Amino acid sequence: MTTTTGLDVYSGVARASGRIWASRHKSTKGQSDTAVIVVHPASNFLGHYMLGSFADAGVDAIGLCTRYIGNDSSLLMENCVLDIGAAISYLRQDGYRKVVLIGNSGGGGLAALYQSQAEGPSITCTPAGDPPDLTKADLPPADGLVFLMAHPGRSVVFTEWLDPAITDESDPLRRDPSLDLFVAENGPPFDEAFLTRYREAQVARNRRITKWVHQQLDILEARGGGLRDLPFTVHGTVADPRMVDLTIDPSDREANTPWGHASVATYAPVSLGHQCSLRSWLSQWSLDESQGDGRAHAARVDAPVLVMYGSADEVCYPSHAQSLFDAVPHSRKELQRIDGATHYFVGRKDLVQEAAGQIVGWIGHSL
Repeated sequence: MTTTTGLDVYSGVARASGRIWASRHKSTKGQSDTAVIVVHPASNFLGHYMLGSFADAGVDAIGLCTRYIGNDSSLLMENCVLDIGAAISYLRQDGYRKVVLIGNSGGGGLAALYQSQAEGPSITCTPAGDPPDLTKADLPPADGLVFLMAHPGRSVVFTEWLDPAITDESDPLRRDPSLDLFVAENGPPFDEAFLTRYREAQVARNRRITKWVHQQLDILEARGGGLRDLPFTVHGTVADPRMVDLTIDPSDREANTPWGHASVATYAPVSLGHQCSLRSWLSQWSLDESQGDGRAHAARVDAPVLVMYGSADEVCYPSHAQSLFDAVPHSRKELQRIDGATHYFVGRKDLVQEAAGQIVGWIGHSL
């Protein structure tokens, strides 16, 4: 692990070690020449719920953590690409003939970004102009790519979830009632006029924050003294209309989020993307500047692709899966639905086994 922009890793132990961590579940059916890597930009996948089922289905399964495990406040998507490259290089050296990269949830955009840069590197710096230069990195391509319960990318879904009723970043509880998802007079159901204004206001808020970030970076540069980044807070990050209106992007999901009802989750400290740094915002959350849009990168991928989604997923919706599938330019792709599966397959070990078996089956006939 190379830290390219200063103290962007919270753990001193991790920084000192220069390593990333992963867990490996060996196939229970004898030695396997195939490894699957399940990855996310920041989630702890050492104990991912599907690893054991992959092993039982006959492949070795790797739960990979990037250097930003458990803390994405300073995360750079480009550094996450380096971490995946290190893991795939290790597995190739360890003798695996096939390596399949599985981007789970927010890992979907990251997996697409990795594979596009492994097959045809084009990114020479972060949006803030910092290293790494991915055209000079060791990025062995994966043999196949799987999007599992995935959305197109962190900047995309963050904007879809951003609460536009917050118009003053310094006063998050002052809300514009005409854009408030949680005012009964607005819905649900929400009419098309409201949804159009709402989506436009979400994009506008993302762009206001991006403009402010650039202003702050300019101030730091003019100030000098070596300080190149600052932390800040974003409030209201779990407010997608689909979370409360099941007629939008219809599926079998319930009107809920992993953190409870959206009206509370949007402010909850543990929900999406509240803590950020200036440079991380540009790399990770900025709609216009992040290089992590999975659709754009899926369009550059030549490897076989499987897109798998759950009919009851309350986080990643059918249109997310369809957009990733449609972006892949070749015919060596499949779109599979797991009926009844929520985002984390909670309480459905049978569906975990079904999904793992289908992925391993797809590897067998596609690679």
